Amino acid sequence: MFSHIDYIGLYIFLIADTNTLIIVSFVVSIVYLALVFYISLALFQIQESISSYEVYHTNMNYLDWIVIAVYIAFLIGLSAYLSRRQGTMEDYYLGGRTIPWWAIGVSTMATQLGAISFISAPAFVALKPGGGLKWFGFEFAVPIAMVFIMIFIIPVIHRTGAISLYEYLEKRFDASTRSIVSIIFQISRALATGVGIYAIGIVLSAILKVPMVPTILVIGFVTIIYDVLGGIKAVIYTDVLQMLFLTIGIIVCGVAASYLIGDVDSLLAGFDKERLVIIDMSSHGFGDGENFSFWALVIGGFFLYVAYYGCDQSQIQREMSAKNLEEAKKSLMLNGFTRVLIVAAYLTMGLLIGAFALQSESFMNLIPKDKVDYMVPLFVLNYLPHGLIGFVVVALIAAFMSSLDSAINSVSAATMRDVYQRYIKPDGDDRHNFMMSRILTIFWGVVCTGFAFLVGGISDTVLEAINKVGSLFYGPILAAFILGILFKKTTATAVKLGVVLGVAVNFVLWIGFPGISWLWWNVTGCLSAIIIGYGWSLLSPDYKIVPADLSYQAEANSNWKWRYIFLVVYFFLIIGVSYLVEKTWLG
Repeated sequence: MFSHIDYIGLYIFLIADTNTLIIVSFVVSIVYLALVFYISLALFQIQESISSYEVYHTNMNYLDWIVIAVYIAFLIGLSAYLSRRQGTMEDYYLGGRTIPWWAIGVSTMATQLGAISFISAPAFVALKPGGGLKWFGFEFAVPIAMVFIMIFIIPVIHRTGAISLYEYLEKRFDASTRSIVSIIFQISRALATGVGIYAIGIVLSAILKVPMVPTILVIGFVTIIYDVLGGIKAVIYTDVLQMLFLTIGIIVCGVAASYLIGDVDSLLAGFDKERLVIIDMSSHGFGDGENFSFWALVIGGFFLYVAYYGCDQSQIQREMSAKNLEEAKKSLMLNGFTRVLIVAAYLTMGLLIGAFALQSESFMNLIPKDKVDYMVPLFVLNYLPHGLIGFVVVALIAAFMSSLDSAINSVSAATMRDVYQRYIKPDGDDRHNFMMSRILTIFWGVVCTGFAFLVGGISDTVLEAINKVGSLFYGPILAAFILGILFKKTTATAVKLGVVLGVAVNFVLWIGFPGISWLWWNVTGCLSAIIIGYGWSLLSPDYKIVPADLSYQAEANSNWKWRYIFLVVYFFLIIGVSYLVEKTWLG
C-alpha cells in the first residue's frame, strides 16, 4: 500500500517546481480534510437521537471495546510486518534511510499534535480561566522556524550521516560536548514524556472507567511492544495512521457539537470577548506575568520550534531517515504548511464543544470545575453513539502512543550511539548492536512510563508543565548547534560553558522570576549560551580549523529559495488572517 503512494509522491516532488509544490500541498490538504469531513458526517448520522441535550450514555459498551482491540491488534501486526528486514542499527533507528517524505512530515505533526493538543488545547480555548484563542499564536512562528532549519541546520546534520544528532557535536567540538548535550536531551525528553503520559492517563482512565495505573501500564506496554518490533518505521507509519484517527476525531467531535448547538450563528454569544482575542499586543510577557503575548509567542516560539524541530533527536531523527536532503526538506515544508490547518481545526472543535457546554447545563455540570481538560472526553463519552465513541477513544489512545513511541525510540538511539557505543562497547557487531538497541528501547519505555507516576504535580497546567521542561533546555541546546554551524571560532570548552550557564539562567528565571513567560526562556537560554560561548572562545587559544562540511554552506538549488519565500509569506498571512478574524468576531 505504501509503495504506490510513495511512487506518486516522489514523482510529484522530484519534478515539481515551486508553484507545483505549493499547489499540490494545498490541494492535498483540502481534499484530505473534505474526505475526512464526509466520512465523519456519515458516521455521525448513525444516531440522530443525540440532538437531545440530555446525556446519552456514560459508559463504553462492547462495540467500543471491539474497535479499540482491533486497532491495537493492527498496530502490533503492522510493526511485526515492518520488522522483517531489520538487522542493523541503521535499519532500526533510521529505517534504512528509505522512508518517504510525506510519511515523515505527517509523523512529525502527529507527535507534536498529540493527545495533549486534542484534549487540553480545546479546553484551554473554551473553558479554562485565562484561556482563549490566543493559544493559536503558538502557530505563528512555525513556518519561519522551518525555513531557518531548512537553510542552516538540516543540510549540515544530513551531511554527517549520523544516527544520533549529537554525533555532530563530537565531530565539531569533542566527545564530552556530545555527551553533555545528549544526556541533557535524554533526561529532559524522558521527564517531559512522563508529564504527558500522566496527563493523558488521567483522562483515559476517566473515559475507560479503569484505574489510572493499569491504564497507563497497558497502553505503555502496547507502545513498547510495537516500538521494539518495528523501530522507527513502526513509529512513523503508526504515527501516520494515528494522525488520520486524530484528524477524523477532531472533525467528528466538531460536527457533533455544531449539530447539537443547532444555531451556529450564536456560537460565540456565550464567550467573553477576552476569550476571542487571538493577538495580544497589550503585553510582552517579560515580567508582566502574561504567557501568551504576541511577541513572546512569535519570538519565543521561533526559538522553541527551531530547537524542537532542528535540535531534538525525537524530531530530527525522522528527517535523518529520509532518502536524501531534498526529501528531508519536503517533510519539513509539509509540516510548516499543514500544521496550522490541523491546529485551527482542533481549536474550532474546542469552541464548538465549549459553546454547547455554555448552552447545556447538564453537560456543563459533568465537567469538573478544576479539571476542564475533561471537556472533550466527556463530550465524546456522553454525546456520541457507541462504535463512534470507540473510534474517537482510539484517536486519544493513538495520540498517547504517538507521544510515547517517538520519545522512547529517539532516547534509545541517543543512549545507544552516544553512551553505549561511545564508552561501553564501541566494537560490537551488527547483531549485538541491533539487540542492544531493542533492549534500550524497552529500558526507556519503562523509564518514561515510570516517570508518569512521579511528575504529576510539577505544574497546575499540563500544557505548561511540558513546555516548561522543554524550554528550560531547548535554548541552550540550540545554542550549541548554532555555535557549531555558524561560528567557526567556537571552542569545545566555550560551548560546554555556554550550555551549562544557559540552563542555569533559565532555571533562575523559573525559580526567581515567575512573571517572565516560559516562552522567553527559549530566547534567554539560547542567547546567553551563544554570548558566553562565543565570548569565551575569543579569549581561548584552542581555536581549530573547522571542516567545511560541519559548518553552514550556501545552497545552489534556487527552487528552494522560492519555497522559503512562500513560507515567510505564509507566516505573515497567518498573522493577517488571525487579526481579521479577531476584529470580525469582536466587532
